[in-house]
Amino acid sequence: METRDTMGNYKIIHDVVHGSIKLDEIMLDLAKTPELNRLHGIKQLGLVYLVFPGAHHTRFEHSLGVAHIASRIAHELKITEQEDTFVKAAGFLHDIGHGPFSHTLEYIFHDMLGIDHMQITKDIITGDYDIVGPTAHDTCDADPIPVILERYGLDPKEVADLVTGGDQSTDYPWSLRTSEDGQQFMNDRRYLPQIIHSPIDADQLDFLLRDSYYTGVAHGAVDLDRLLKTMEIHNNDLIVHRKGVVAVEGMLVARGLMYSSVYFHKTARIAEVMLSRAVESFVREAPSEEIPKMIDADLIKWMEAGSDYCKDIIERIRYRNLYKKAYIIGLEDLDEDQRTDLSALANQRERRRVEEEICRKAHIPEGNALIDIPAPELLVSEPRIAKTNVKILDDDNKVSSLSRFSPLASALRKRRVTDWAAMVFCNGKYKSQVSKVAEKLLE
Repeated sequence: METRDTMGNYKIIHDVVHGSIKLDEIMLDLAKTPELNRLHGIKQLGLVYLVFPGAHHTRFEHSLGVAHIASRIAHELKITEQEDTFVKAAGFLHDIGHGPFSHTLEYIFHDMLGIDHMQITKDIITGDYDIVGPTAHDTCDADPIPVILERYGLDPKEVADLVTGGDQSTDYPWSLRTSEDGQQFMNDRRYLPQIIHSPIDADQLDFLLRDSYYTGVAHGAVDLDRLLKTMEIHNNDLIVHRKGVVAVEGMLVARGLMYSSVYFHKTARIAEVMLSRAVESFVREAPSEEIPKMIDADLIKWMEAGSDYCKDIIERIRYRNLYKKAYIIGLEDLDEDQRTDLSALANQRERRRVEEEICRKAHIPEGNALIDIPAPELLVSEPRIAKTNVKILDDDNKVSSLSRFSPLASALRKRRVTDWAAMVFCNGKYKSQVSKVAEKLLE
């Protein structure tokens, strides 16, 4: 439905999480771009749908939700209309650099191809990287993203910097162009990147609510209204009034529980590691910088043209014939020597060497036994997981850390996402011999 008001053309769409969302002119223009429409083909939660069948939602839906929440925060903070447009555009564009299956393959891009999806995102926004190819632009009537941003008075480089968070440890000079009596000036506005990247940012608020809805897991419940109503700007920082402490606690608890019960569910991890190892083997044989440009379906098609091993993994994922857990090392069971040995497996080459040794000693084909060391990948895909340094404004107008008001803050920093330090899984028919070999090698 398209109507007109004093703000110009707009559309209202219905979102399953946030209800009716109004897309104003800049949102409509951005929504036409092939870069954003590409996100319709990338699942938000990768292969998690193999455990939670409803989890087929996409990066596009999430991006729309982040823009909506960013704009709601802007409204509650009573910042300028131009700043509202700024954070809304950044929220909508924050994921356009994601590769296929979202975070599942991120460590491969990062470690093997030297590709950072956040850098790609910045380069797409500034027009320095083409993630969709010339054909997509030829068949689309949308203007390039930098042109759209400039049309609404936004500097593409500043939007790109906002999307990636800048350096929030210092007084970053966010130079959003504003004017007063015709004079341009620069302002410190740390609250702008904090709306997009912080322990309580729009990104996390949307994915917790959205992922909870689509998986049917109640752990992601967040008191969004209360949290937004208690956000304020203090000394150019985004802070939460003491009245919102319970809502902050709820959000941080929801985050921890969703990571444990959904994002790092054992079965979902097995499927994701299977896909990762197949892609890893293919990349070693035929390195391709085209992979990050793919959507989920493209990657599957590409893999099906690969080795017999790649084809087998794709068939197993397609029909949910997944590898089985053969051996697990609990975090609580580790001594110092084991911690040292397992930390070495964070290195891709060493981990691959041990996987090959397990297969050789178990007398099974290479690639039929895999090791999952989740900690390093968690840090790459979600560096905010242990951050609870939310600033709280008390009734005396003094700012303190959340830990002063909540013992949960320090507890959540120490809480582990998984209960395993290492997990070995394999083709089910080899489970017995792999279990014995893995125990001898890793004990």
